[in-house]
Amino acid sequence: MTAFSLEPAQLAWCAELRTLAAERLRPLADKGEPGHVNRALVAELGSLGLLGRLFTSGALDLCLMRESLAYACTEAETALALQGLGAHPVHAHGTQEQRARWLPGVADGTAIAAFALSEPGAGSDAAALELRAEPESRAEPESPQGEGPPAAPALAAAPDGPARWRLTGEKCWISNAPEADFYTVFARTAPGAGARGVTAFLVPADRPGLTGRGLDMLSPHPIGALDFDAVPVTADDVLGAVDRGFRVAMGTLNLFRPSVGAFAVGMAQAALDATLAHTAGRDAFGGKLRDLQAVSHQVAEMALRTEAARLMVHAAASAHDADAPDVPGRSAMAKLLATETAQYVVDAAVQLHGARALQRGHLLEHLYREVRAPRIYEGASEVQRGIIAKELYARQEVR
Repeated sequence: MTAFSLEPAQLAWCAELRTLAAERLRPLADKGEPGHVNRALVAELGSLGLLGRLFTSGALDLCLMRESLAYACTEAETALALQGLGAHPVHAHGTQEQRARWLPGVADGTAIAAFALSEPGAGSDAAALELRAEPESRAEPESPQGEGPPAAPALAAAPDGPARWRLTGEKCWISNAPEADFYTVFARTAPGAGARGVTAFLVPADRPGLTGRGLDMLSPHPIGALDFDAVPVTADDVLGAVDRGFRVAMGTLNLFRPSVGAFAVGMAQAALDATLAHTAGRDAFGGKLRDLQAVSHQVAEMALRTEAARLMVHAAASAHDADAPDVPGRSAMAKLLATETAQYVVDAAVQLHGARALQRGHLLEHLYREVRAPRIYEGASEVQRGIIAKELYARQEVR
């Protein structure tokens, strides 16, 4: 298999996923409440074995899943992706105990995961995050009324550094918040150290001091803010190594960025197919809409860009699976091209459908709301361009 074609078995699997999305997942999605976790939908993804595949498949398989589900049910695609995004750091960097505690529930759809990186002042600039992880004081408390020997400290530090911290600050625009069961949280453990002073923590939702609120967003999936008021975490909650959490975040994003592009391609393909059907059947000016050269050329352009984006997504995913050295740049290119393409294709589809596409409940009205956010989350388009340029200049310096 190359990056430019799929095997018959892969094509058949994609067709099966589109059918499952339309027949089994779409009805559950329709019953969900916008802005809230649809646990019935997540559980069905688990029963179909799709969530478990998040931990056994490569980047290309993840892209095929996301594109195929997005074509027929964007809510199912997003539910699957959010489980993967929130739980991948646990799968890749967690201890045996962390993985045993949380991953089975993620796989069967009973534990909801979330990836908590963005903050009000640190969205695209992830290295600038300010959520503080402050080490517990080792000071010994005085005994009551100053009588007797001092009481033993409730929390102590390990010989090689703090074993316990308190998280204080805010996270914002976190998908699945505040309804997730656990969060992969990135906090600053070394002030002033930039990307080198960030640590990833696995934080269960029931930790004292952790509260959240939903945000009323354009996208229909749940997004919220989290407040951390001296939330306790210990060395047992660290994912990876202390002060090395930025690597955890970037490794996760390098895997998921091409699949964000796959999500966008699935939406673009759905919009394109709807436009083909509409323009072939719609009577206008003594013929069909497709007979107008301006319309047929527009449809051709939509198809051209969609296929180009799909190929770039597959190439980036294949590079990731092959552990190629240029994965960050390829991932950024795939996400950038595919999300910008989907915005163009969906907008063009709305234009060719006319006012009917803006009616609440129409497929294109739904896609028009869904397609905007991927150009921002997991690194806005401008950030992707910066990553691409950085990789290009770094490569030039090596020559």
